[in-house]
Amino acid sequence: MKNEEIAEKIKMLEFHQKLLLKMVEGSSLKFYYLIIDRSLTEVEVTEFLQYCENLTVEFKKQKAEGFVYFHPLFDEFQLFLQPKMDAEEVIFACLEQGLFVPLMQELKKYTKL
Repeated sequence: MKNEEIAEKIKMLEFHQKLLLKMVEGSSLKFYYLIIDRSLTEVEVTEFLQYCENLTVEFKKQKAEGFVYFHPLFDEFQLFLQPKMDAEEVIFACLEQGLFVPLMQELKKYTKL
């Protein structure tokens, strides 16, 4: 296959991807939608999910120690996110999809949502 043919196929796939996103826009899989919409790689998503697992452990630990103010965790979360991602959008998407619910509910308190 020539480079021009490959480029055309990529353009067509990108177009079809946008159409598929419009078709599933109303679904409850908002985080997956966000991944596709922002063109995140599998590595970026895996790193994000592992980070959220670690942050959940830290959140539970701090909560068990009597912490009631978790804004530093929110700040840390914002700093970790890829530039393609907005903290409020990610928190909303995770809550809609049921991912890391206790953590995201707490982080939501520090947003404009």
